[in-house]
Amino acid sequence: MPTRWKFTIEYNGSEYCGWQRQDDVPTVQNEIEKAIESFSGQSVTLHVAGRTDAGVHARAQVAHADLQEFSKPMQPFEVAKAINAYLRPQPISIILAQPVAPDFEARYHARGKHYRYRIINRYPFLALDKGYAWQVRKPLDTEAMRMAATHLIGHHDFSTFRDAECQAASPEKTLDSIEITELDYDGVGGKEFHFDVRGRSFLHHMVRNIVGSISLVGEGKWTPEDLKAALDARDRTKGGPTAPAEGLYLMKVYYDE
Repeated sequence: MPTRWKFTIEYNGSEYCGWQRQDDVPTVQNEIEKAIESFSGQSVTLHVAGRTDAGVHARAQVAHADLQEFSKPMQPFEVAKAINAYLRPQPISIILAQPVAPDFEARYHARGKHYRYRIINRYPFLALDKGYAWQVRKPLDTEAMRMAATHLIGHHDFSTFRDAECQAASPEKTLDSIEITELDYDGVGGKEFHFDVRGRSFLHHMVRNIVGSISLVGEGKWTPEDLKAALDARDRTKGGPTAPAEGLYLMKVYYDE
């Protein structure tokens, strides 16, 4: 009887066309499934908590797969180590492998997700964080952005922040929190902003569209009330730009223990 394994995965999304397996292009799912087959001789399908787009990164993505008994007993850390041996030198790492109950579902048992979006707010180009954050050159008003974000907390119709190709059955979602943290970036005036967004589930491009819209408030182009009006319009054309994929990180997927 196969064992169901839960994998916690870190990856740099810059080199991949998203999570989902595709023909003729590199994806995170493709590479991990190939590594598992190389290690175990078994062809498996990974089922993920939530697919990420091209360029999006993950600190702790979660997926599960069923594996038959190995030729010799292996501890969970040995399973992760073996898969990682076949993933190197790609920027994908299995940071935890765990045997779980046979009915565990990475997607359907998830109780929430935490995404972080990084903005680097300075004028000089980025030498170190290019590809890992969105650079915004105009100064951003932290308190105005925080005030705007309060309008999005709770249960709403998020059609304004929904991608046109989103396949979710309903545009209604619940945001538990949006925290905006301002940090010193380079010691000479540059700032880094973290937008930490938590909720049960999200629409396609929802976090990136929210950050793009809040950035308009930060630049003074919108007021916090303009963001609320955009939300109430339930119309994507009334929202702000879609923030680039490279600034988005899936930080954690929450499960009942």
